[in-house]
Amino acid sequence: MFEKLKVLLAKQLRIDAETITLESSIKKDLGADSLDILQILMTMEDEYGITIPDEELANFETVADVVNYVDKLGLK
Repeated sequence: MFEKLKVLLAKQLRIDAETITLESSIKKDLGADSLDILQILMTMEDEYGITIPDEELANFETVADVVNYVDKLGLK
């Protein structure tokens, strides 16, 4: 899942995928703003056929937070 998310983040944020780690802060390290995060999550919802509740969005600070959430759902 991390590799897929890394590619998605790199494409959306127009950054080098190799700079993204599990510990990367989505806002501070990767430079994502609220709109970027929303677009990334919408893409994930479409790709995996899931709905991510709004209250979960506040919990996504690092790349690992997103990976762990998706893993918890049993998606690959």
